[in-house]
Amino acid sequence: MAAGTQYVIVWEFRVRQGKEREFVEQYGPEGSWARFFKGSSGYIRTELVRDVADDLRFLTLDYWQTEEEFNRFHTQNMAEYERLDREFEGLTERETRLGAFRFEAKS
Repeated sequence: MAAGTQYVIVWEFRVRQGKEREFVEQYGPEGSWARFFKGSSGYIRTELVRDVADDLRFLTLDYWQTEEEFNRFHTQNMAEYERLDREFEGLTERETRLGAFRFEAKS
């Protein structure tokens, strides 16, 4: 990974009881969302973390080179975003975008 400013989007998910494994498979670093994002040269990686006190609470961190790269990909691929949202909506009780952040990445 190159040094420089990166952009990360953080989502919080409340997963339905019994759907944790499927959620991890679809939202993790090798899941459907990450494979979709890999269609953009501006995408870096996805991380999935699970709350140590609440097994049904997860965060995803989607790393992009720039906000502009993400926005361009999102706009150009809106139909696929909506399709994936519909396909996986039964896995979660709630999803909340916590925010987007810029940070200095080390090489």
